[in-house]
Amino acid sequence: MGGMPLNDLPWWRWRARLRSALHMLADPEFQQQYWATGRDGYGDVTDAVYRLVEDSWLDRWSAEKYVGTIVRDGAEAALVDAAVLRVLRILHEVGADAPSAAYLAHPDWPAAVAAARAAHELLAGNDGEDPDGPPRSLEVLRILTRVG
Repeated sequence: MGGMPLNDLPWWRWRARLRSALHMLADPEFQQQYWATGRDGYGDVTDAVYRLVEDSWLDRWSAEKYVGTIVRDGAEAALVDAAVLRVLRILHEVGADAPSAAYLAHPDWPAAVAAARAAHELLAGNDGEDPDGPPRSLEVLRILTRVG
C-alpha cells in the first residue's frame, strides 16, 4: 500500500484494512504459502475476514453506505459486497474458528477467491497500485495505518 492515495478518503485506514483482507483472500498462491502452512506475519483466514468486516460492519449492511468514505463509488461497493457475501457464507458454514484448511477446501472457496480478486483489482487499480504485487504483512499494515 506504499504509493496508494489513501488519504483522499476520510476513512482511509478502514480502506487499507479492507484492501489488505481482499488482497489476501484474492490470492490462492499466497493462501497456500502462508495460511495453509501457518506461517507467521499474515494471520489466517479468520483474521482476513475480520479485517474485511470489522469497523465497517460490512457483515450487516452494504458497502454502498460507504461510498465516498471507504469505497470510491458504486462499482467498488458492488464488488466489495459480492466478495463479503461469498466469504461470509463460507465462514458461517465452516465456523469462525475453523482452520484455514477448512476454508481452502470448501467447494465454494474458488468463487469467493474470484469475487475477492475482482474487488481487489478494482480497488488497487483505483488507488494506483499493481494488484499483482504480494500482500503486505500485518506488521506493515499496522505501520501504514497507525495514528500519529
